[in-house]
Amino acid sequence: MTHRVDLVADLGEGFGAYTMGDDEALLDVLTSANIACGFHAGDPRIMDATVRHCVRRGVAVGAHPSFPDLVGFGRRAMEVTPDEVRTDVLYQVGALQAFAVSNGTGLRHVAPHGRLGNLVATRPDYAAAVADAVASLDPSLIVLAQGGELADAARARGLRVGIVGIADRAYRDDGTLVPRSEPGAVIHEEKEIAERTIRMVTEGVIRSVGGRDIPVDCDTVLLHGDTPGSISLAHRVRQDLLAADVEITALADVLDGKAA
Repeated sequence: MTHRVDLVADLGEGFGAYTMGDDEALLDVLTSANIACGFHAGDPRIMDATVRHCVRRGVAVGAHPSFPDLVGFGRRAMEVTPDEVRTDVLYQVGALQAFAVSNGTGLRHVAPHGRLGNLVATRPDYAAAVADAVASLDPSLIVLAQGGELADAARARGLRVGIVGIADRAYRDDGTLVPRSEPGAVIHEEKEIAERTIRMVTEGVIRSVGGRDIPVDCDTVLLHGDTPGSISLAHRVRQDLLAADVEITALADVLDGKAA
C-alpha cells in the first residue's frame, strides 16, 4: 500500500517590521501553507507577499484564522460567542481569499489557529461556527482539523476534512494535544519527531504522554517554522518520509486517493 501525505506549515506570521520563522526556506519543503489572516499575526503586505511566494512555488494556499489576539499570538482563550467566531472566521478567510484571487489562485483550505484550533476540537458550538462560516463562503474549501468536533461538524455540512498530524507536539491519551502551558508539550528532538511522523503516516498511531499508542489519522503533517532548528527538522521529516516510500503530494490529492 502506498501512503500519501501533505506537508503544511504556518506562514506569514510576522507583523509590520517584525518577522517570525523562515518562510522562504520552508516553502522548499511544503505542499500547503496556512497563512495568517491578520488577527494573530500578518498584515495586508505580509498576506499579499506570502500568497505570491506560495503561487510561485506551487504551494496550496490556506487561511489560518484565529481569535482576535495579536498580543497573545492567538494562543489565549477568549470569551467570545459562537456568532463572533463565525463572523471573525468569515472576515479573515474573506480577506485572504481576496489576496489569493488577486495573485491568480484560490484558497484550498481553512485551518483554525492556536487556541481557537484547540477549542474547536472539543466545543461543539465553536466547531459549528467555523463549519458554518466555511460552508457559507465556499463549500469546496477543505477544513483542516485535529479530529473531534470540528471534523464532525464539517463533515455534517458536506465539507471535506483533512486531519492534521502534529509530530512535534505531545498528545494526551484521549488524542488531544498537551497544552503549551504544560511541561513537555513541545518535542524538540529531531530524530524522535521524524520517527513519530513516520508512524503517524504509515501506521496511523502516535505514542501518547501516557505511553500508549493511540490511533491518529494523518492527511497532512504540520511542520512548525518558529522553533529553533525548525528548517533542518522540516527537511529531515520530508527526507525520512520519502525514504519510507511515502508520496508527498497536495492535500486534495491525498483526500481524493482515500475516497477512490
